[in-house]
Amino acid sequence: MGKMTYTEAKKELEAIVFAIESGELDVDALTEKVKRASELIAFCKEKLTKTDKELQKILDDIA
Repeated sequence: MGKMTYTEAKKELEAIVFAIESGELDVDALTEKVKRASELIAFCKEKLTKTDKELQKILDDIA
């Protein structure tokens, strides 16, 4: 994923979901896109979890 941001990952994931839902993908590309979507979901979950922990630490320090 390199230096991808959460926003970039979310946009790419949304584009993949749209392509799947609209039927734009052929069977050959479907597996590749679903695999990429899985990677993006894992990346976003990791980012959200890390952010949640950082925010919780900041809030704990304030209290």
